[in-house]
Amino acid sequence: MKRDDTIEVPASTAAPLVTAFGATLLIAGLVTSAIISAVGVVLFVVGAVGWFGEVLPVAHEEAVALEPPPPAIVPSPARVAHLTPDGTPNRARLPLAVYPYAAGVRGGIAGGIAMAACAVLHGLVAYGSPWYTINLLAAAGSATMANAPIETLRHFDASAFALAFAIHAIVSVLVGLLYGALLPMFPWHPAIACSLVAPLMWTGLLAATLHVVNPTLNARIDWVWFVLSQIAFGAVAGFVVDRTSRVATFQHAPFAVRAGLDGR
Repeated sequence: MKRDDTIEVPASTAAPLVTAFGATLLIAGLVTSAIISAVGVVLFVVGAVGWFGEVLPVAHEEAVALEPPPPAIVPSPARVAHLTPDGTPNRARLPLAVYPYAAGVRGGIAGGIAMAACAVLHGLVAYGSPWYTINLLAAAGSATMANAPIETLRHFDASAFALAFAIHAIVSVLVGLLYGALLPMFPWHPAIACSLVAPLMWTGLLAATLHVVNPTLNARIDWVWFVLSQIAFGAVAGFVVDRTSRVATFQHAPFAVRAGLDGR
């Protein structure tokens, strides 16, 4: 006889697990051995028969004691704190303040100048010419310069200089903007992150892919000088960006205000 403090539920059984295991062995035997499939058929049939036996002719059930009802929920008298446009920090989205875009542009230009100085110094020290590294950078976008002999790379070429200048200027400004966007997210000194972490990560990415993208250029790069020039760029760019005052993100203002649709 059913008690008021219990409920009837289906009884526990291992039949479904045995059936599933048998089906697995049956399929596995198709690519291994017929014996595995034979064992799977036996287990599948035994599990299926046992599974049906749990409900036919009479369902097997067991009584489970009911838990006492939970205590009544008492409404809290506290009021919900709503977001307001007055800057009250009810909840935070980090970072609270960021660098302006102009700081990233200035940092990219300054870092590009420092990197160019290291590149020219490398050409003078290693090849006796300030144009070697410049022409080598132009080789990234010119097949003629990529296949040129060392003697050609040591001499000034107007078209190669213009191409190298455009590549270096565009990449420097874009990386400077990236530094400006990422620096507020670093938990420690931003200049250190720029001068060490970012250059090493960027160098590792290039070292792993350049032999596929441009094998000729990869064979001619002096990686020691490349790392030093990247560190010079990151240190100068990070210093310039970090010296700029941050601006609030206005994250607590309504979307209409942040989008400029509402002048409040």
